[in-house]
Amino acid sequence: MPNRKFHLHNGKKGAALGIRVVPRASKNEIAEIMKDGTIRVRLQAAPQQDEDMNSLLAELLSSVLDVPVDQIEIIAGQSGRDKLVSILEIDATSVQKKIAASL
Repeated sequence: MPNRKFHLHNGKKGAALGIRVVPRASKNEIAEIMKDGTIRVRLQAAPQQDEDMNSLLAELLSSVLDVPVDQIEIIAGQSGRDKLVSILEIDATSVQKKIAASL
């Protein structure tokens, strides 16, 4: 087997959240943490306005978690109500505490 050099590096660290969006709400808010750990979020956007809904979600999470919007990425579910969201450079414990405090 040849002697191969490789480089180790630190990857970006963060947390992933399961989100269920409830559209047409009276205000943008985190509503509850469901039994399965999914976070129910109410947003003012209509269900057909996927881009608006995703922007509002990112802005809400940015505010609640006190992270820049560019550290929030919707990994899956861009056009649905169930989403998987990645938040970079924050640990899961901090996310949990900040979300619980916002309820």
